Amino acid sequence: MYRFLTTPRWWGINIFVVLAIPFCVFMGTWQLGRFEDRVDSHREAERRPDPGSVKAAPLEELLPVDKETSGRHATATGRYGEQFLVSGRELDGKTGSYVLTLLRTEGGKALPVVRGWLPQGRTAPPPPAGEVTVTGALQASEHTGSSGVGASGALPRGQVGMISAASLVNLVPDDVYDAWVTLTDSPAGLTPVPATAAEGSGLDLKAFQNLGYTGEWFVFAGFVLFMWFRLFRREAEAARDAALGLAPEPAPAPGPATRS
Repeated sequence: MYRFLTTPRWWGINIFVVLAIPFCVFMGTWQLGRFEDRVDSHREAERRPDPGSVKAAPLEELLPVDKETSGRHATATGRYGEQFLVSGRELDGKTGSYVLTLLRTEGGKALPVVRGWLPQGRTAPPPPAGEVTVTGALQASEHTGSSGVGASGALPRGQVGMISAASLVNLVPDDVYDAWVTLTDSPAGLTPVPATAAEGSGLDLKAFQNLGYTGEWFVFAGFVLFMWFRLFRREAEAARDAALGLAPEPAPAPGPATRS
């Protein structure tokens, strides 16, 4: 009755099922592992002391930025140079811009410093002249898709789409740190920008997307198995009917049209 399983058609179906189900299970398990890693990172971040409460350290001691050093207060000394606006940034439900000024440090590299948030329509205050020492929360460079930011088309002169060494290095003659700091005390007219959690360390929307993908992959595996069983039952019933002589007779071929 089940000789149809040895036909080339069913060999193809069986091979597909044998490969598809383990693949779906593997992908679902992988996505679940990603979600569990995010949960573990979130718990570790909650157990760690507030980065802002830890004594500020020299910038070079905290690089490169990782989950441990993100948000730590860093100090750097240098002279302010070029200034840009990072437009389209929201703070407390209002839209404005980050005032981003490059600090040329003693080592010769430029450190992006967010001196504060500027309401829309206002003019950014100029940076102070002379040598300054800044203290701010350390952050990793942004990239396209991070926190909903990214470079979108050509921007007006003096503006950048994201705080990234890769984009700033094309606008200034200096090497740029692959990190930035947001000042804890902003000058008059600007609002301090709070530090954000390190990417991949919180239970954000992306973390729950991993959990959703986990369910989808297991549903795909169940669907493949369901469709195989459905096809198998239909073929088995057809084979049984044929063995009992109950197979439906083929419909007669249409004959030539007759005239009335």
